[in-house]
Amino acid sequence: MVIIKTPQQIELMAGAGKILAACHRELRGIIRPGITTKQIDEFVDDFIQSQGAKAEQKGYQGYPFATCASVNDEICHGFPTFTPLREGDIVTIDMVINLNGWLADSAWSYPVGQISQQAEKLLKVTKECLYIGIEKAVIGNRLGDISHAVQAHAESNRFSVVRDFTGHGIGHSMHEDPQVLHFGFPHKGLRLSEGMVFTIEPMINIGSYHLTIDQNGWTARTVDGSLSAQYEHTIAITKDGPLVLTEQD
Repeated sequence: MVIIKTPQQIELMAGAGKILAACHRELRGIIRPGITTKQIDEFVDDFIQSQGAKAEQKGYQGYPFATCASVNDEICHGFPTFTPLREGDIVTIDMVINLNGWLADSAWSYPVGQISQQAEKLLKVTKECLYIGIEKAVIGNRLGDISHAVQAHAESNRFSVVRDFTGHGIGHSMHEDPQVLHFGFPHKGLRLSEGMVFTIEPMINIGSYHLTIDQNGWTARTVDGSLSAQYEHTIAITKDGPLVLTEQD
């Protein structure tokens, strides 16, 4: 069942989103060759606490970290480690913030130093997929309109769309209805209505969309070792169009 949010509740979620966006802006200045994803995770945890909020992922179903930190061929749910990032890596930092019981969720992919042209294109196209999907998140459209727009743009650039992980509703809980696919057919699925709040979070691979799960039971990585990127926003459906609750700019 989709839980419709009131304008007041959306405003509360926007408060969590502002903290999350500010944290990602801070990360732009610290992600560089030599830093570890464990250091990034500790920075994020400290930043969130300094804003009077908490990292919702920490302890979720036993997950031990404030962030997911996915490097290169890791698609999502990467564990922060003490391995230094290297020139040419890409890293996705995903976090969920709880501010007074209301949540916001956003992932962002970052270049580490100078990256290859292919990696640059992957980041560019993946971010474009996110915003193309958001453009379709208007009252009267269907979830399939978002899904199809994301898939069409990724595949027109000869990239693949991960099938096994999706966007999701969010509010008091991290994962609510509806499920938001990033592949599919237009004019299909749930019709969008005012007050829906969910994430759009395409995960795009250079190679195959198939994946494997590491022995830790969490980390997903590309089956062929190709690079993967992800960009994610939490959005609300309003009468004035999609409202991005985690916008950084």
